Amino acid sequence: MKTDMTLNELFELCSNRLEKLLPVYLRDIPSLDLKTAMEYTLLNGGKHIRPLLIYATGSMFAAPLENLDIPASSVELIHTYSLIHDDLPCMDNADLRRGKPTSHKVYGEGMAILTGDALHTLAMQIIATHPSPLTIDKRLRMIAALSQACGPYGMAAGQALDIIVMNDDTISEDLLLNIYQLKTGALLSACIELGRLASKDDDEIHQRALKEFGNYIGLAFQIQDDILDIEATSEALGKHQGTDAKNKKITYPKLVGMTTAKEKVQSLYQQALEAINFMGHQAQILRELVEYMLERGR
Repeated sequence: MKTDMTLNELFELCSNRLEKLLPVYLRDIPSLDLKTAMEYTLLNGGKHIRPLLIYATGSMFAAPLENLDIPASSVELIHTYSLIHDDLPCMDNADLRRGKPTSHKVYGEGMAILTGDALHTLAMQIIATHPSPLTIDKRLRMIAALSQACGPYGMAAGQALDIIVMNDDTISEDLLLNIYQLKTGALLSACIELGRLASKDDDEIHQRALKEFGNYIGLAFQIQDDILDIEATSEALGKHQGTDAKNKKITYPKLVGMTTAKEKVQSLYQQALEAINFMGHQAQILRELVEYMLERGR
């Protein structure tokens, strides 16, 4: 994979690879209803932020594209499953996602839950079996990184805390940021590690710096999401604006004020850049991608 890629080239590469890869894994599913429900959300556009992070990091270390396809596809499945479950009536009770009715609105709650379950487990199957020269050791390390990020030590724990304490207006800033790190930051940070694991890089300094970078960016991304839920239009978001307010959630802007929230995003962004500053031009594509992520309008 070329190491001097532009941001537009990265977007095109990611989109083209996923468009070819994802339908292959949905081809022979025995239940047509389940297959249709999986396709409905998985192939309905999206920003592909998480696969983009994987391809961007992999490009820094000249990882083979066939190695990067494995975690990129898997993470997109994990992210889609989380959206389907997050939208359920027992969670955020959302009826619009990416400009279309949410999965449970179209296929019912039972099928939506099964769709999320199927996407989750298929993600691990892809890492284990997708044809590529990626070694067994690297595949195991990818499964471990992704499982930790989306399971009881990551996203699932964050979502559990979300439904239990994020309606409490006495929540502390530290606890709120910890929830953000678990439910959003952990997976974003894991994507960067997955991109590195797809390469031959085994430098512990790179690993620590990129993890620190990912942690900062994960927090900044979630706070930016909070800001957009307040300021962006429903048309731009692809979902109803003000969902957090409707659900009476305590978000970072609500807790500290919009001005302070925006300053926090910029502060985290600068800290992230400092973490990988020593990598010089090698990390330029990653810098440009996260700038795009934090300046997005949806």
